[in-house]
Amino acid sequence: MSVIPRAGNGKVTVPDILSRKSHLSTEQGQTHSRITCLTAYDYPTARLLDEAGVDILLVGDSLGMVVLGYENTLPVTMEEMLHHTRAVRRGTRRALVVADMPYGSYHAELEESLRNAVRFVKEAGAEAVKLEGGEKRLELIARLVEAEIPVMGHIGLTPQSVHTLGGFKVQGKTVEAAEQLLRDAQSVEAAGAFAIVLESVPRELAARITQQLRIPTIGIGAGPECDGQVLVFHDLVGLTQGTVPKFARRYANLAEAIARAAGEYCEDVRSGRFPSDEQSFHLSAEVRDRLRA
Repeated sequence: MSVIPRAGNGKVTVPDILSRKSHLSTEQGQTHSRITCLTAYDYPTARLLDEAGVDILLVGDSLGMVVLGYENTLPVTMEEMLHHTRAVRRGTRRALVVADMPYGSYHAELEESLRNAVRFVKEAGAEAVKLEGGEKRLELIARLVEAEIPVMGHIGLTPQSVHTLGGFKVQGKTVEAAEQLLRDAQSVEAAGAFAIVLESVPRELAARITQQLRIPTIGIGAGPECDGQVLVFHDLVGLTQGTVPKFARRYANLAEAIARAAGEYCEDVRSGRFPSDEQSFHLSAEVRDRLRA
């Protein structure tokens, strides 16, 4: 049986994540340790992942698909994201909590987008927000950073753009597309983001972006050269319904374990084996005697 590594007591902060940039760590004589990030959507999962030593817990709008049963992330609302972010915050002591801004919450005027971002920090306890897009988000990112809200960028495959992209496809495969992603990454950094997610990007392009930027890159389907990695929790533990993405690695099969446990429970209830005397409460001898009288 493997031993689960436990994290130290130090709280992970935005400056900590910035200091984990690979070449910055090397320049400062530090051992480079890649950043770990997983999605979390509820209190018990957040608590377990936090205790296991995950650096960043991302309350992703992927909850729309893996928790709420939507076809994609587009229907997810602000209220749903705030609700789940609060739950994750309550279960977290060490990890940095980052919340996804859902589709429509930052696509209108700057002041409305700022108000929505403030809600994540003020009402839900998020320590940073994540939003999708590159060059076109430069002004917005700068405005949020000016308001003391740390921002994580997200380029490449941006799920909120699924209709524009024509599906969940690898991005940056042509010269023009690769050059655009390079510009997007540079814009996100210039606007003041502290990190950037690279999703479904060819390994060589992700490596080049990682080398050029001064902020950490967090890869998902972007190869091992990124400064960190993120996965959807349900992919990690085998709870995903349907096809699992190529870039995901399953470390457990909880779906099988849950189905087996539920099946055994049903059999025990139907046969009368559950509850047993061990799961039952009893009256004291005095009360039993008085009831017989």
